[in-house]
Amino acid sequence: MSSSKHPASTSFKAPDSSSLQLNDQGKLRHFLTTDGLSKQVLTEIMDVAESFSGVAEQAVKKVPLLRGKTIANLFFENSTRTRTTFDLAAKRLSADVINLNIATSATTKGESILDTIRNLEAMQVDMFIVRHADSGAAHFIARHVAPHISVINAGDGRHAHPTQAMLDMFTIRRVKKDFKRLKVAIIGDILHSRVARSQIHALNTLGVREVRVIAPKTLLPSDTDSLGVHVYGDLKTGLDDVDVVIMLRLQRERMGAALLPSEHEYFECFGLTEERLSYAKPDVCVMHPGPINRGVEMDAAVADGPNSVILQQVTNGIATRMAVMALTLGHYATGKSS
Repeated sequence: MSSSKHPASTSFKAPDSSSLQLNDQGKLRHFLTTDGLSKQVLTEIMDVAESFSGVAEQAVKKVPLLRGKTIANLFFENSTRTRTTFDLAAKRLSADVINLNIATSATTKGESILDTIRNLEAMQVDMFIVRHADSGAAHFIARHVAPHISVINAGDGRHAHPTQAMLDMFTIRRVKKDFKRLKVAIIGDILHSRVARSQIHALNTLGVREVRVIAPKTLLPSDTDSLGVHVYGDLKTGLDDVDVVIMLRLQRERMGAALLPSEHEYFECFGLTEERLSYAKPDVCVMHPGPINRGVEMDAAVADGPNSVILQQVTNGIATRMAVMALTLGHYATGKSS
């Protein structure tokens, strides 16, 4: 990757991910992808997130774990939910937060990513939260930061969105308790979804019984067969006996016009309605990483219905991101949140 641009990756494999993410003791130094991480590491993230889940209910919604640390949010791509939850997570850990406005930063004047990083390092920043439209951007930054700095990938191109995957895993565990008997269906734009890639890796590592993807052929990646998933082309057979349904947003900004005839026709075939949800188990839980396109990916009746855990995902995102921050900075070793 050059200092300002990196070609988009269509592979689900991250370069150098395991050795780059873990320190000499096998603990997280960076969190860039779920691919290659062990069940033990993923479980530890969820366990720590569980310990932080009650912080929001305290009179003072803070713990002093990262007091004196400085975290920089580097969002080279638009985001509301992810950026807000990272910001809240850092502040609840008592860290100082820098939100770099990329639209008015020196990168718009030709400054390279590395120069931006070097300048922030000179300000004694301890962690970078990176969101970028190019696959591999977070890995590139992680390979070039000073040894004491951690990097968390908040979404890169089509490649990975590991904290979203882990808040989804945490939500599933809280609702379903045990992964090993679960059948999970991921529905929609698999081709362009970095969330789906991270979810598939995490679900398989955590030992679910089966991962299914349900999508039109035009929205499936070419290497689907290598991912450890079962592919279905229709909802009726794909949802049969499923415990968890994860809906994906149609990413129009990343797809060519020829991939779908229309959003209306997509909903007619792949939109989740109450009737179609009945193909799954009665206690199925419905998830969506957001933002939801109501009437395109699912009916409002499903999004707001009794099987939906979408708002729980948002709440769990703060505790999960607190856990990842604490673990990568090496400030969670006692099993306590304060």
